[in-house]
Amino acid sequence: MMEILIVLAIMAVLATLVGPTLFNQLDKSKVTAARTQIRTLESALSTFRLDVGRFPTEEEGLAVLVQPPQDEETRQLWSGPYLDGDVPADPWGRTYHYALAAVPFDGAVSKPVVFSYGADGKPGGKGLDADLGRIDQLKSTTGVQ
Repeated sequence: MMEILIVLAIMAVLATLVGPTLFNQLDKSKVTAARTQIRTLESALSTFRLDVGRFPTEEEGLAVLVQPPQDEETRQLWSGPYLDGDVPADPWGRTYHYALAAVPFDGAVSKPVVFSYGADGKPGGKGLDADLGRIDQLKSTTGVQ
């Protein structure tokens, strides 16, 4: 009986030492996953642009990457879906934000910005709560916080 208590005590000490490190790595992996998903979405948006001749409107959003657009003219040019499955949620379970920045891009009048507000889901923040994606471009052209 005493041996079991000693083993449990040792396991508890190890868990308190190792646990925070593991959770910190999990949080960092969510940031890495979000950055990877944003790059995937940006790549899909570029493919959409090649087919349709423009980036999706803010009204169409990211949904147009997996569902044909309502506009018949655009629907005829659409060669999607451009993603496997649905548009992913960010690693914190929230939808990615999509906006068009008012800056010239490769002959287009605007380019898309895909971003997540990070772990806290609020604009701004530092560390794990920092915004992810090229939101700084959007902030500089539209005043979005």
